[in-house]
Amino acid sequence: MKWAELVQRVSVAARRHVPGGRRAQRTLRPGNASELRRLKPVSGAFGFDRGTPVDRFYIERFLTTNAAAVSGRVLEFGDNRYTRTIGRDVTRGDVLHPEAAAGVTIVGDVETGAGLPAEAFDCVIATQTLNSVFDLTAAVTHLHDLLVPGGVLLVTVPGISQVTEFDDARWGDFWRFTPRALDRTLRTRFTTEVQCSSFGNVLSSAAFLYGLAAEELAPEELERNDRRYPLLVTGRAVRAPSRG
Repeated sequence: MKWAELVQRVSVAARRHVPGGRRAQRTLRPGNASELRRLKPVSGAFGFDRGTPVDRFYIERFLTTNAAAVSGRVLEFGDNRYTRTIGRDVTRGDVLHPEAAAGVTIVGDVETGAGLPAEAFDCVIATQTLNSVFDLTAAVTHLHDLLVPGGVLLVTVPGISQVTEFDDARWGDFWRFTPRALDRTLRTRFTTEVQCSSFGNVLSSAAFLYGLAAEELAPEELERNDRRYPLLVTGRAVRAPSRG
């Protein structure tokens, strides 16, 4: 049975009343919907062990839509996967991380600003990063200052997600966002061209929480967008051009 069909059957069975006063089954019998009646997810690794995590599918969709901005000197957090696969006319790709490691070109802290250059990048890609920074206002200030005037910040943050235990123990996993929350956060420093939106629906969000992969959902199930269920929240912000 496909996941969508399973969810639909459980939804119908779980309702106490249906239109017209007809009474539906009050509770699910033991054994029904076994894939849903579980205290552990199908995958505790966000679906990486099954395919493409659903949030990664949406991240790639967002960045591909904004591929024209990924050009010139680009900074990415953690690694440069998206600079390499989505970037256009990239003259240099840098990688920022709090600790020295293979592939890291800048060791710095976006919360304190330590180690960060000023006005150095045409584009900054920060995927699933701000949720691990407690002082969001400071982080947005430092992201703004990394950009040259007219530079573009592309940011994604979790809306509906499990807590990342590894990141929580190491860096912290503090926040989940709505588009309005991200918009207000970015506008503490960016004053022009701030656009925030979201990807996801109740089915893709449930699938993500259970650890199913994007490949296990149909295209139409992934592409349906319901703002009430923001699995992934995205933002594009432009540093104001210089005057004069």
